[in-house]
Amino acid sequence: MDGTTALDSVLQQAHVVQVGSVGGFGVDGEIRVDLSDPVESARLRTAMAVESLPGFHCMCRGDVRFEVFDRDGGRLAVVLLHHGATLRWGQWESDAVLADGRLLLAWLDGHGMPGPLQQYRAARLRAEEGAEEERNWLAAMPAGLEGSVDRILDLSRTGGAASPELLAELTDQLQRTLPDPVERALALLDWYGSGSGRCSGFPVHEGVPGELLGRVPIADLLAGLADPRAEERHDAGALRHLVGWKSRPHQKRDVALLPEPLRARLLAHARRSGDSDKQARAEQWLGVLPV
Repeated sequence: MDGTTALDSVLQQAHVVQVGSVGGFGVDGEIRVDLSDPVESARLRTAMAVESLPGFHCMCRGDVRFEVFDRDGGRLAVVLLHHGATLRWGQWESDAVLADGRLLLAWLDGHGMPGPLQQYRAARLRAEEGAEEERNWLAAMPAGLEGSVDRILDLSRTGGAASPELLAELTDQLQRTLPDPVERALALLDWYGSGSGRCSGFPVHEGVPGELLGRVPIADLLAGLADPRAEERHDAGALRHLVGWKSRPHQKRDVALLPEPLRARLLAHARRSGDSDKQARAEQWLGVLPV
């Protein structure tokens, strides 16, 4: 029997399916659905149709547990749904990819278990937002660094920090491409002000321009922020850098050198951002000024 159709053969014999939450879906409780109605049975079978068995196992416990019983109450199968996309069943050597996981999520939603569909939609939204942030971040990357894109993005996939060798290469390339220190500072501030814009919990690769800014003399940063070309996006990068965690070798001393108008400007930017973490850091580092 084809492994992708094996579960469907079992579901054809099913009389009842009992569905329960695993992990974070406890608020949904349990549901029990009578499958003696051919229409209801067909809906579930279509929703649980398998596309492939690619040979991988998800590392989590799963989100939803399906227990399938025959007419006499005998348990035919226990199947776990993972992330609205794959199924795990003891008769398979690997997890199975659903033909259309959204059908099964919609089936659950229609039977009183909305949690999995809600989480799936939230995860999709986060993924789309993350992709948009990455595109914006890449668009702001200073010219001349394109050859290092893959190495930089890989930092978020591996979770590793940028190596001293990579940072040295990027610094040398920036100095060749942008020999003027003020233009170089503006380019890095623009880059660091892009992407998620967060001061914590951001993708690892977004920290690279912050590391490079840490090597820029504070006088060059101040000259860049005083330059007529400095805009909101440069303020965003400066704020993120100056109030970040140990972002400069002499961070406290450097922040103390900020002129009062610039300090007020950056603090106002933080208050407008709607980011409570960023605002709290700005209040701590830049001082409480009149709103």
